Amino acid sequence: MLQARPVLLETFSVGPLGCNCSILVDPVSKGAVVIDPGGDFDEIRARVEQAGAKVAAIVHTHTHIDHVGATAPLQRWSGAAARIHEADRFLYDMLPVQAAMLGIALPERCEVDGDLNDGAVVKAGGLDLHVLHTPGHTPGSVSFLVLAETGAVAFTGDTLFRRSIGRTDLWGGDSRAIVSSIRGKLLTLDPSTRVVTGHGPSTTIGEERDRNPFLRS
Repeated sequence: MLQARPVLLETFSVGPLGCNCSILVDPVSKGAVVIDPGGDFDEIRARVEQAGAKVAAIVHTHTHIDHVGATAPLQRWSGAAARIHEADRFLYDMLPVQAAMLGIALPERCEVDGDLNDGAVVKAGGLDLHVLHTPGHTPGSVSFLVLAETGAVAFTGDTLFRRSIGRTDLWGGDSRAIVSSIRGKLLTLDPSTRVVTGHGPSTTIGEERDRNPFLRS
């Protein structure tokens, strides 16, 4: 049986497109995991330092440019490995194309490990992140489930939003796959699970199961 653990969680908007970056901290070891460092490295570093934490891992729900903007300087500062799903590596290689299309600055590249496989558990800094492969927004989109003492939290990136779902008209997007991912991997979670989305406000699995217009039969 999976055991809930104490976790300190902070989520805040970063970068020109308002990506939600999350910092999880184990209050005992002070190990931290940063999810989707989409920009504003100085802000991310300041919040990690304020928590008295050390970054043990950097993980991404997907590799659109607005979710990886501060990955390189964060990795250089912390020495932590940066991880993506292998199916999204082509998008990381396409960062110059993404930057040109969106008209935003091209971020510095760094080494990324493509080992966020479905069912894996990222163990870093005393924290456990359960990986759910949820393709559709991108082929390598993943969600992370964390079992905290205050309740389960799912980090869904741009797969599931409050009353909406991720767009599928970009590279590798698949409208059928994203709905299948949400119904098969996310809506099966406990209804009380808090959902931290890639942009905008948080929600719960129960709310989206009942009220999300994109998920009605």
